[in-house]
Amino acid sequence: MEAVFTRWPHVIVQFEDFQSKWAFKLLQRYRNHYRMFNDDVQGTAGVAIAGLLGAVRAQGRPISDFAKQKIVVAGAGSAGIGVLNAASKAMARFLGGTESALERARYQFWVVDAMGLVTEARNDIDVDVAPFARKVEELGSQDLREGSNLAEVVRKVRPDVLIGLSAVGGLFTKEVLEALKESTCARPAVFAMSNPTNNAECTAEQAFNTVGHHIVFASGSPFPDVDLGNGQIGHSNQGNNMYLFPGIGLGTLISGARLISDGMLQAAAECLAECMTQEEVQRGIIYPSTSRIREITMEVAASVVKEAVAEDLVEGYRETDARELRRMSKEETLEHVEKHMWVPNYAALVYHKQ
Repeated sequence: MEAVFTRWPHVIVQFEDFQSKWAFKLLQRYRNHYRMFNDDVQGTAGVAIAGLLGAVRAQGRPISDFAKQKIVVAGAGSAGIGVLNAASKAMARFLGGTESALERARYQFWVVDAMGLVTEARNDIDVDVAPFARKVEELGSQDLREGSNLAEVVRKVRPDVLIGLSAVGGLFTKEVLEALKESTCARPAVFAMSNPTNNAECTAEQAFNTVGHHIVFASGSPFPDVDLGNGQIGHSNQGNNMYLFPGIGLGTLISGARLISDGMLQAAAECLAECMTQEEVQRGIIYPSTSRIREITMEVAASVVKEAVAEDLVEGYRETDARELRRMSKEETLEHVEKHMWVPNYAALVYHKQ
């Protein structure tokens, strides 16, 4: 990393496809010293948060009610832990942004890995999962125990959201999805986020047909929309990281930010969530069409720049210094971002036969 930044001081390094055991160590080692981020950890988390905020809007509730959501997370690898950390911090911001707010936010999550429900009774608990382990003294009232299986946890918790980040295809069995029908939420959400398609925890069709036509569904892999009959469509939302990482990189570059903060990542996620109209989210559409990707990237990049300004991280880029960035309105920031976007226009090639 030192060699890369010595040679290219304005570069932004995106980590991709590192094993869980290395992903967090490298992220923590470098993130406060270099302009870098891990797309599997932070990009996946940002897209998931945008979807979760959209699901709250689809319930007809204000985004601030995200802090009240009960969320069961299946999977505790790098993607799962990334979502847990980012989502709990997002909740904490709605609760005041203090350490006690973060503790309260973590209480909204139930983590289930290959050995079942993670609690403080777990031996050799992973240090990254430990903050989300359920307290032993609360398990009796919930009729749960260390190692309770996923179906049991969903049945007892009755969550608002079930997220799959396990890379175990078909993990959301009929029993698990049937259990979600008991959710206390009027419009529960199923997020089967693992890639590729064979690793998806369930299909859109399985989710709509088992849980009900009222759910919100998102996945990491593409699935067709579901015909629910009577002219109704069950929308299958694909939460692809491409919605965020180009804008995160572009916004960081243009701002000249010294590092990529949690606030900048959170701003990107919230911006993506706001790309949808209320009418769209009411129909269960929580991610925009990929045909809008340039517009979305511009909006996300501008939000990253504005957050970097708010956190006093900007140093400017090329002819635009930090003072000028601070003076820019939202509209001026969008224009500034657009001017720095690459447009793939290629000259026509003409071949002459000899």
